[in-house]
Amino acid sequence: MGLSNIFDIATRSLSVYQGALDVTAQNISNASNPDYSRQTVVLGTETPQQLGGFLWGTGVKLEDISRVNNALTDQQIRDNNSKYSNYNESNVTLGQVQNLLNEPSDQGISSLTTAFLNSWQQLSVTPNSVSLRQNVVQAAQSLSDQIQTVRQGMDSVQTSLKTQISSDVNSINSDLQQIQSLNAQIFQLQTAGQSPNDLLDTRDKVINDLSNQVNINVNFDSQNMANISIGGVFAADKVTAVQFKTSLQNGKLAVTTKDGAVRLNLTGGQLYADTNVYNNKIPSYENSLDTFVNNLMQDVNSQHASGYTLDNPPQTGINFFDSYSNGTLKINSQILNDPNKIAVSSDGTSGNGDIALNIAGLSTQKQSDGTTLLDNYSSLVSQIGTDVQSATNTANSYNLVSQQLQQQKASYSGVSVDEEMTNVIQYQKSYTASAKLITVADQMLQTLLDMVS
Repeated sequence: MGLSNIFDIATRSLSVYQGALDVTAQNISNASNPDYSRQTVVLGTETPQQLGGFLWGTGVKLEDISRVNNALTDQQIRDNNSKYSNYNESNVTLGQVQNLLNEPSDQGISSLTTAFLNSWQQLSVTPNSVSLRQNVVQAAQSLSDQIQTVRQGMDSVQTSLKTQISSDVNSINSDLQQIQSLNAQIFQLQTAGQSPNDLLDTRDKVINDLSNQVNINVNFDSQNMANISIGGVFAADKVTAVQFKTSLQNGKLAVTTKDGAVRLNLTGGQLYADTNVYNNKIPSYENSLDTFVNNLMQDVNSQHASGYTLDNPPQTGINFFDSYSNGTLKINSQILNDPNKIAVSSDGTSGNGDIALNIAGLSTQKQSDGTTLLDNYSSLVSQIGTDVQSATNTANSYNLVSQQLQQQKASYSGVSVDEEMTNVIQYQKSYTASAKLITVADQMLQTLLDMVS
């Protein structure tokens, strides 16, 4: 071995510690990047050479640039993302529905129904009063307007959800294409013997974003390729990215493959929350509201049709409400044009208000299930409130878990600036020592040249 070997060792050492400093600089520059995984250099001894019966060292080498991560915690984060996004999105959309009811308030359906029935109570005292009859019509119109506002609001939330679901599916398709592309790039670089750590971080971020949208299963094969399935359906690998679409099946919005052959079994994520509210929650609320309004219409009409108007001669068999459909409660046009058509007399005599009294009594009258009209509506309000509160509480719980998991991830994958600065000093000293070694070898070579000159 000679001076040339010293030069080789020192030069190689300079290159290695320059690379180590580059990795450290990369870590420090990404210290505030939550999607970045800390990288570490793995140093090893170069293969020694045998000469003159001895093994002579040939210096240091940079064996690998490893990425610090924990697959188990990453999987827990993805699972938690799906659950948190489900309940958080449900909380937001159900909260919009709850706000539509405007309960409790003077303009809520409950208060307006009470005001409508109370107007009949007042009319029963002075049945021939035109102003009190107009009050009944006005109270009925206010109630009808609010019912229509609530139903239109629910339909509007559904329409917005349909648009959001379509946008979510497009976003999912884009994420799957990106994952497939990243898989291919990572495979290519790994095959070439390189460490695609930054691409692995990018892929993890896209997968995490996807887990917020839907319930996914991620399997990493022996080549570190991410194989994705959504709702039990294969979605992406390093070769293929399946595309999905929305479609109506049996009157409900479903997410299927492009050919419509396979339907996703959604159980989590924002997309599940939106489809669940669209397909189940809002139709259930609308059905409960429709049942309440239909019962109110039938009970009022049943009493009103048995009464007599103020006409001469008095008329009977007239319904107060014409119909109810798709949130529109129509008042009899005859009554709108002439309040004298309101039938409150039970025997046709002027001044009799028995029918008005009976209609007013509907507020406390028990139905076949033992509840009153307003009890049924109160159950709807209570159900929506319970659904919102449940979603809020559960979302908060999963959010706490998410924070803990992120802290756990940061404890091993995050960058410690203090630790990295210590590495800078260490690698800088090694780099300086290698440079000094070259200087020493150069001086030795110069001494030899001086001896033979």
